[in-house]
Amino acid sequence: MKVFELIQDIFQPFMDGKKRPLNVMEVSNLWFFLLGTETTMRNEEIGYNLAQDPELKQILKDIRETVHIPIRDELKEFLMKEGVPFPQSTPEKPIGDFRSIPEGAKLNDEEIANLMSYNLAMGVNYASKGLTESIRADVGLIFSKIMLRKTAAGLTVKQYLDKHEWLRIPPYYKA
Repeated sequence: MKVFELIQDIFQPFMDGKKRPLNVMEVSNLWFFLLGTETTMRNEEIGYNLAQDPELKQILKDIRETVHIPIRDELKEFLMKEGVPFPQSTPEKPIGDFRSIPEGAKLNDEEIANLMSYNLAMGVNYASKGLTESIRADVGLIFSKIMLRKTAAGLTVKQYLDKHEWLRIPPYYKA
């Protein structure tokens, strides 16, 4: 994606090879973002098992493969190089067909899609926080790429929600 190259070019002049140690804010933001990514992936695995609409299942699968797995892997690689221990995570959920779960005990497609949209938006917000609190350019670059990935995925989910008339729109303001 050419936008990733642009972001890399923007940060490159500030990545001169002399790295300061990570500060506590950077470590905390990276560590919690990894934990949040793992938790979001568990929620989306459950959503995949419960979703009825094949298009929603495909969106869940695509976001996992193109957004969350790359983010998780980059964060783990970075934290490992810096000597930061990983947060404890729960195991991946097996893929299955759980349609027999009673309706009141599971999320429906509308709820799954809106939860995914919310998680992506909160991920952009938290990545923005991580970017603004970073001192090291390499940390800022990581959070910038995360923001881009999650924003692009959020647009896909928003189109899906709008198509199904599930998009939550605040009331219009008329002065």
